[in-house]
Order: sequence, then structure tokens, then C-alpha cells
Amino acid sequence: MKHGAIAILPLAAGAAVYGFAFGLLAAQVGFPWWGVALMSSLVHAGSSQIVAVEQFADSAAVVGAAFAGAALNLRYIGIIASLTEVLSGLSLRAKLLVIHITGDENWALTMSQRAKDPQIGVRFLIGSGLVMITVWTISTTLGAFVGSTLPNLEKFGLGFAFTAAFIAMARGLWRGHANLVPWIASFAVTIGLVTLGIPKAYAIVAGAISGLAVSHILRDRRKRAL
Repeated sequence: MKHGAIAILPLAAGAAVYGFAFGLLAAQVGFPWWGVALMSSLVHAGSSQIVAVEQFADSAAVVGAAFAGAALNLRYIGIIASLTEVLSGLSLRAKLLVIHITGDENWALTMSQRAKDPQIGVRFLIGSGLVMITVWTISTTLGAFVGSTLPNLEKFGLGFAFTAAFIAMARGLWRGHANLVPWIASFAVTIGLVTLGIPKAYAIVAGAISGLAVSHILRDRRKRAL
């Protein structure tokens, strides 16, 4: 576990920066610091928390905010499926705990390290995950506590921290030119629907489904060509 905890520190430092910014702006739209702390520790999904808070800020609709966050979290189905071998041998309770502390960063780091050394496994995932959930919870809570005492921070452009975080996440998920067309389709559908006034939660889901559909069509064509 120590190996994973140390290896994740550079990524944790980056997460702390936008976690603090998230906490600041969450407080600005009415979330109490303790609410942000609970969300970060119990949900532990940075990108979906950001989308949920932004949705809440736009419409104050709790259902819409939850739906937006859940839609973005659909990617975890694939992430957890990829950990089947890593989690083998654990009890159901242990698996659920490990899954809870698994995020984009420590999952990606674990899988990349495992590709180099097959001995890297669940202990690495747990060590890196514990560091990430601790850093994320502390940084977002601190940001919310500070944000509740300050004036409106949007005018300082801190909202761009969210955009920057998503750009960084997208870069980490890029796997080459094969992703280009599905990503363009997903972005085009999402942006188009938002422009038409469709709630962001529904636009995100529609964009994701469109990207998956295009990816499936292209994969089928490549198989037939072979």
C-alpha cells in the first residue's frame, strides 16, 4: 500500500488544487462546508460532483443535479469491470470498500503500473485510493469553509478551474486518433443540445450515448473490413 500511496502523490497534489476551487464555488451556490465534506467522502467522484453542483447552481433542481452527476459516473461501470482480476479473492465487503475509494486517477495509475509489473495489484490500488479520497475530501472541505466567508468569486474566473480539470481528465483518457470521431460526435451533440436550451444533465447523457453509438458503428466497420 505504501508504494501506491507514494506514487499517487503528484496526481493528488493536482486534485487538491481543483478540489479547493470546487469547494470555494460550491459554497458560493449555497452548499455548507459540512455538506461538501459529506459529498466528497461519500460520493468521491470529482467530475460528477462538479457537474452536479453546476447543475444545482443553474436550476436549484436537486433531481437534475443528481441525474447529471449519475450520468457522468456511468464510466465507472467500465472502470470497475476492468478491475475484476485485481479484486479477485476479496470478500464482497472488501470489494465494495475498494471500489468506493477507486477514482479516475488511482485506477489509471494502477492499471498503467500493472501493465509494467503484473505483481501490482489491489494493495497498490488501496494505498493510492486512500490518499486520493483523503486529499480530495480535505481540499474540497477547506475550499468550502473558506468560500463561505468570501464574496462572490465567479468574477475572479475560478470557475475555469472546473473546465481545466475536465480538459486534464479528457487528455488522460485519450487513446489516439480512433477516439477522434466519437469524441467529436459526443461534443457536437452535447453542445448543440445545450445551445437549444436542453438541461445539461440530459445533454450529457445524449452526448455520451451518441459517442458510444458512433464508436460501436466504427468498430463494426473495422471488423468487417478485416
